[in-house]
Amino acid sequence: MSTPLPSLYDHAIADLPLPAGQPAFRRQQLADWLYRQGVAGFDAMTNLPAAMREELASAYRLEPFAATARFPSRDGSVRYLFTLPDGKQTEAVYMPYAGRRTVCVSSMVGCPAGCAFCATGALGFGRNLTRGEIVAQLVAVARHEGIAPTDIRNVVLMGMGEALLNYDNAIGAIRTMIDPAGLDMSPRRITLSTVGLPNRVRKLIGEGLPLVLAVSLHAPDQETRARIIPTAHAHPIEEIMASLEEWQAAIGRRITIEYTMLDGVNDHAWQATELARLLKGLNSHVNLIPFNPWTDSGFAGTPRKRLAEFERALQQAGVSVSVRFSRGRDAGAACGQLALQGAERAPRPAAGPAA
Repeated sequence: MSTPLPSLYDHAIADLPLPAGQPAFRRQQLADWLYRQGVAGFDAMTNLPAAMREELASAYRLEPFAATARFPSRDGSVRYLFTLPDGKQTEAVYMPYAGRRTVCVSSMVGCPAGCAFCATGALGFGRNLTRGEIVAQLVAVARHEGIAPTDIRNVVLMGMGEALLNYDNAIGAIRTMIDPAGLDMSPRRITLSTVGLPNRVRKLIGEGLPLVLAVSLHAPDQETRARIIPTAHAHPIEEIMASLEEWQAAIGRRITIEYTMLDGVNDHAWQATELARLLKGLNSHVNLIPFNPWTDSGFAGTPRKRLAEFERALQQAGVSVSVRFSRGRDAGAACGQLALQGAERAPRPAAGPAA
C-alpha cells in the first residue's frame, strides 16, 4: 500500500508551500481556494498558473479523507463519518440553527478518556488526528452541505477525543480557524471541551485565546467521578477547579460545565448541593445533558421530573444552569453517541453538495 501524499491542510497558512519562483501573493490565493471556496481539487484553482497546480498536485492532496458518509437526522443536523487514508474513521456533526451554523469536530479517532457512559470512550483510543484532519472536517462538511466554509461561524471541539491530549494539532487547527487569511472565525465562537486536565488547562492559558472552555465534570464528588471517569483517579476535582480558576482569571471568560444526568449515579439532591458549592465564585454555566442511550452502556437517563428538581436546586443556589437536549439522536450524532456507526445504517452518499 502506497503512502498517501501529505495534505495541504496540515500547513499553517503562512507556511503553505509554493513552487520555486512563485510570488508570495500566490499563497493567499491558495488559502482562498482552501478555506474560502473549499474546492475539492487543484483543477478548480483557476487563478493559479497551470504549472503551479500540476506541481502542487504531484506533491500534495487536498482532501485528507479517503471517503465521507453523510447521515441526516430528522431535526436537520447531520452526522458525518470520515474514513482516513489508513482506514481509521472519525466523525463530525453539522448543526444548523436559525441565524448560525455550528459544526462539532473530532480531535482523535476514538478517545482515551474512557468515560463509562460515553460510546466514544468505549471504542478506546485509535490515534490523534493531524491539524489538517481536524480543520478539514469543517471544509468537507461545508462542501457537502452546499455552503462556503466561511459560512460556518461556530465550532465545538466536542466530537471524538480529548483535544488537550492532542494539544499541538488541536491548537494548530484553531489557529487556522481564526486566521484572517483562513476561516477568519472569532475565537470567542470556538468551544474546546476537556474532561479536566489541570496541567493542559494551565498550558492553554499561555495561548491567550479567548475560547469557550467546556469542562466535562459529570459529578461534583471525587468518588462518583472516579467511578465514571477514569482520568479522575489522576486528577482530583480540587486540582481541576484550581486550574479553572487560574484560566478564568487570565482569560476572563465564563466556563461551561458539562453534566450528563445518569439515573441513580450523579443526580441526587445532595450532589446538586455539592455542585453549587463547588462552583461558588467561578463564573460558570452548567449544561445538564439528558443521557443519550447506546447499546450495552449500562446506564439510564435521569427521569424528567428528577432532572427538573436538580435544575431547580441549582437555580435556587444561584447557579446559572439550563438543560441541553442534544441534536441528531436518531442519526447517532447526539452527545456521547459518536461510535463510528456506519455499515448498519445505510448512509446517504456524500459525493457532492446536499440538496
